Amino acid sequence: MSKAKLRIPADLQPWIEARCRHRLSHAHVQMARELGMNPKKLGKLDNHRQESWKLPLPAFIEELYFKRFGRERPARVVTIEERAQELARKKAARREAKAARRAGQAAEAETSSLRG
Repeated sequence: MSKAKLRIPADLQPWIEARCRHRLSHAHVQMARELGMNPKKLGKLDNHRQESWKLPLPAFIEELYFKRFGRERPARVVTIEERAQELARKKAARREAKAARRAGQAAEAETSSLRG
C-alpha cells in the first residue's frame, strides 16, 4: 500500500500528532502506547522548560518503561504507519475469510436443498 492510500485509524491519529508536537521518536511513541498513556495528555508531562524539576518527556517515558517492563526499549519497534498497515492487512484477511465461509455455507445450503 502506498502512503497516499493508507488510511490511519482514528485511534492512532492522535499518536501521530503527539509524535510531531512533542518531537518523539517511533520507539518513544510505542513505549508510551504500551504504558497506556493518553496522547492528548502528554503536554502536561512535557513542560520541563517551565518546571525545571521535570524530566524531558522522552526521558520520562523511558524511565517509566524501564520500571514497568525492565527493558530499555521494546524488542521490536513498529511505527504508527506500519501498525496501521498491519491492521489493514488483518482486516482484509478477516473479510476474505468471512466471504469464503459465506460462499461455502451458501453452496452447502444449495446442495442440501437440491437433495431434499
